Amino acid sequence: MTSRKAAIFDLDGTLLDSMGVWERIDIDFLGRRGIPVPPDYTVAVAPMQFHEIADYTIARFGLEETPEQVMAEWDAMAHEAYAHAVQAKPGALAYLRELKAEGVRLGVATTLTRGLREPALKHTGLFDLFDDIVSVDELGCAGKSQPDVYLMEAARLGVEPRDCTVFEDLLVAVRSAKAAGMRVWAMRDDSSAADWPAIVREADGVLTDFRDAPRDL
Repeated sequence: MTSRKAAIFDLDGTLLDSMGVWERIDIDFLGRRGIPVPPDYTVAVAPMQFHEIADYTIARFGLEETPEQVMAEWDAMAHEAYAHAVQAKPGALAYLRELKAEGVRLGVATTLTRGLREPALKHTGLFDLFDDIVSVDELGCAGKSQPDVYLMEAARLGVEPRDCTVFEDLLVAVRSAKAAGMRVWAMRDDSSAADWPAIVREADGVLTDFRDAPRDL
């Protein structure tokens, strides 16, 4: 089926139809402080680590809270949605099962913390399919503006970067995974609509539904 040995997946916006959760959190969090969400805010923070987003948000809006207080508020707001409401993208579960049956190593490279990703993956039935999961927060590597997280996951999966196919939804992440020497397929998500023409140009392939995902990795 495949000449490559591993598939590495992003979660928010790629495997999980969850970006609307964060848009709602942004609206509610900033709204509590009388601040409208700027048009460029979601795109700016998407590739960052959780702590980086807190630092950026505090600095940009002049907030008095500590990063820990901001992250705790976000975490409380997100936990219910990730545990019960977030769904997998169409065809994701069947596609992962198909790859696993063919012996493809399956990994995750995400900015999501354990407390959010595990409930979502268990709720959607995806959790037990992965051989490994890495988070930029937990491993202390750069956010997705750098290739570190993809290289780290390839190493943990025991494969060379050239033997990995990455699935992502953000332009900056597509570029970083390509810089890591990996093949990249991009998932269409509303959160990255403005960058979609560039994503189409730079990714090795694009899709809107995992039922159309590549069988030849």
